[in-house]
Amino acid sequence: MSRSGRGLSGLLVLGLVQGCSLSNSIDDVAPKSYSSSFIKADDSQSKIGEKEHPVVLAKYGGEYRNKAAETLVAIIVGRLVAVSEDKQQVYKITILNTPKVNAFALPGGYLYVTRGLLALANDKSELAAVIAHEMAHVASNHAILRNQKQASTDVGEQVVSEVLSDNIAGRIALAANQMKLSDFSKDQELQADAVGIRTLGNAGFDAHGAARFLETMQAYKSLNASQNAKFSDTAFLSSHPATPERIELAKRHARFFGAPGTLEADRERYFKGIDGMLYGDSAEEGFVRDNSFSHLGLGITFNATPGSKIENQATAVVVTSPNDLATRFDAAVLPKGQDLVTYLKSGWVKGLDESTITTDDLNGLPSASARAMGGNWSFVIRVIQLDRQVYRFITAGPLNRTDIEQASNATTNTFRRLSETEKQSLQPLKIRIVTVQATDSLATLSAKMKGTDNPLRRFQVLNGLSAGQIPQTGAKVKIVSDR
Repeated sequence: MSRSGRGLSGLLVLGLVQGCSLSNSIDDVAPKSYSSSFIKADDSQSKIGEKEHPVVLAKYGGEYRNKAAETLVAIIVGRLVAVSEDKQQVYKITILNTPKVNAFALPGGYLYVTRGLLALANDKSELAAVIAHEMAHVASNHAILRNQKQASTDVGEQVVSEVLSDNIAGRIALAANQMKLSDFSKDQELQADAVGIRTLGNAGFDAHGAARFLETMQAYKSLNASQNAKFSDTAFLSSHPATPERIELAKRHARFFGAPGTLEADRERYFKGIDGMLYGDSAEEGFVRDNSFSHLGLGITFNATPGSKIENQATAVVVTSPNDLATRFDAAVLPKGQDLVTYLKSGWVKGLDESTITTDDLNGLPSASARAMGGNWSFVIRVIQLDRQVYRFITAGPLNRTDIEQASNATTNTFRRLSETEKQSLQPLKIRIVTVQATDSLATLSAKMKGTDNPLRRFQVLNGLSAGQIPQTGAKVKIVSDR
């Protein structure tokens, strides 16, 4: 959730733009030589991408600026462009400031990879495989062909009670994760795989990097799903070809260029490019640690109940629980002259039952709560005042549930100011590259992982290791650290 609370109007935002999500098969980096100023003004396709580009930035936390990562990506793009079929096509590639693992393309050469994807890849050939795949979509005009079938839908806003429909956990998770990117067809995805791997090999990268990254993505998906299948990243649910199919086809295409390792992978250079890169949430959006959310800039924190899943986005924090209840948390400026009761009655809550409004003191802060109804859902709204900010919790569940207020209190009662000691100890997580020592084991290496769930398996997935595989002494590996 952003410090400014931009767009926090009590509405859930669902954005749909044109793009390719690689999540089921698969900062700011816009290198000078590939910047938007080089895109031809008379290119109708680039105008489509140019129009959608600010929407993408707004929904993915903006651009992630990191000189080492920028240089790494620029080198990879330059080599791929040099061997591409259309060397006149100009590309603008942006690293998006989000921990979500994704990559997609817009018409006109707009390419996007997330820093979450950079953290998951393990060498230059794996990242090059992703970028080459997206370049293939652009070169094949896939986005334009799809655009003719499905018009771009403007970013829309719906009242919370309208968004929380038949499957509350699924709908809230969708709204919390990110904008939905329209999928390419199965044939388009497989075509982009084939063209991308050919480009990868022609550029001198290990063509088997595509299959390796697909396997890592499959492990990443399984890890997230195993935490709680109900809360698995909705980006993985898009209708792309099945991952095993893509892995097998990717291996088949790569064999044309020889056995794995025949061409360049350059793991060491890749690791230098991502060492120190932000991992997980940024300070501007607040941090999720285990079952708590904290925001340094706002100086606030609260805990979710055990077993819940916290999704932190630019406009809201959404907590989904295993029992089909969900809570949305955001912030707004309290209008001048209004107290919390007046604010609750001001019209932003649809279906408010004013007779249920109560006030109390919450950990030294003024608080008010009320109930509301909409469709087949019941809501408990709680607002808390801190200076001129009003923090809002909206807990929702089916009409027949009698434990919604109890669930609301379990989360909202933990809301409080951060202490100065807590502020000093709360630091963003980063990717750090360490050397495996002779005394290291999976246990000692995973013990270095900070602020992550299931550290052992996440360490293995992050480093492309199979279950039980131990990295060799002297090898470089990724860990997550707050130092």
